Amino acid sequence: MPQATSFPARRRIGLLALMIAAATGAATLPAAAQGPATAAAYPARPIRIIVPYPPGGFNDTLARTVGAKLQAAWGQTVTVENKPGGGTLIGTDAAAKSAPDGYTLFVTPFAFAVNQAIFKKLPYDPVKDFAPITLAASTPNLLVVNAALPVNSVAELLTLAKAKPGTINYASTGTGSSNHLSMEKFKQMAGVDITHVPYKGSGPAVTDLIGGQVGVMFDNIPNVIQHVKAGKLKALAVSTPKPTPHAPGVPTVAEAGVPGYEVDVWFGFAAPAGVPQPILDKLNTEIVKALHSPDVKEKFAAQGVDAIGSSAPQFAAYLKDQMAKWSKVVQDAGVTPE
Repeated sequence: MPQATSFPARRRIGLLALMIAAATGAATLPAAAQGPATAAAYPARPIRIIVPYPPGGFNDTLARTVGAKLQAAWGQTVTVENKPGGGTLIGTDAAAKSAPDGYTLFVTPFAFAVNQAIFKKLPYDPVKDFAPITLAASTPNLLVVNAALPVNSVAELLTLAKAKPGTINYASTGTGSSNHLSMEKFKQMAGVDITHVPYKGSGPAVTDLIGGQVGVMFDNIPNVIQHVKAGKLKALAVSTPKPTPHAPGVPTVAEAGVPGYEVDVWFGFAAPAGVPQPILDKLNTEIVKALHSPDVKEKFAAQGVDAIGSSAPQFAAYLKDQMAKWSKVVQDAGVTPE
């Protein structure tokens, strides 16, 4: 018969068991529960950046440029995953449902602030499911037309559109994108009827614009400026309230015939909600550093883009303002999912 364990011995055994359990539990806690110490070791494995568009547009360029800087700084592989479709909903939802550990980042496009006004039900909450990191960059949209379209100014485009309502097609990178809303605002303010043809990204849209399958488009300057310089497209106006040195000699839409017209296009970075604050701070610091590096600023400027790099609270406030602004445009224009 085994000897009974004394009370003091049992107590010591119990305390030892509790200590072992506590140590084991601490080793298996998720990153969010381990606190600031985790940030010092971050990143310990590869990072992915989700882009809700196909390759070929500036959202993709932004991800790959900043990703290369992060990889060089941290010695960890940074990959870009293009998840186009659904007016950016597919990629955005994938980002929202990713683990909140800092190893999934999301290039936040203009459409992010618009979709909540267009779609009655989203598979994610744009406010509750994301943690803003930084407002990364901005650019005007350029109003361009196929080289064969018989117009050379905004006034001539308006004349043609009013003479043949509904017969001119315009391309966009999807419902809720900056080029979609830029044209819908243009149509609304100018009183013209131009037909929407949505694409899954700038690459295929611009290809069809050059080929003549569609006649006109607003698009980010870096996506089309090289085709304007090559004579494949004609630039009629820029969307910003002031002319831009990135498109010399091109007037603003407001100057060219639609007074009061103004659209700024922006790009940002976010992460799934729940990422520990020390990791978000580390991401903001390194991404802003990348955006402010002379080579990145020069590269972006050559494409017609201004690098920004804001604080996370500034980006959160900007998103709130953009959501309110574009909700009104969507409502007034009667924009619906296509």
